[in-house]
Amino acid sequence: MENSVETACRICGLDDGEELFDRHGLPRYVICDCCYNESGIGDDTLMQVRELRGLWVGHGARWHNPARKPADWDLLGQIANIPPRWR
Repeated sequence: MENSVETACRICGLDDGEELFDRHGLPRYVICDCCYNESGIGDDTLMQVRELRGLWVGHGARWHNPARKPADWDLLGQIANIPPRWR
């Protein structure tokens, strides 16, 4: 996206600082600890992103790796991290 690195998951908004898409928009194929989406797989169009997000939220917004879930986790706060282009 416009020469900026993406570190927030397009599906759930988890942003742990790991590069998911490089400055050229190329995916790094990193699996999200929260929603289990792999960057670059099924998240390259807004419709796909919204569908995957809806499935994740519809199934309770469960963490794939619960050990990484912060004790004070806030779903809405995390979703606010989603890059505007992917909301």
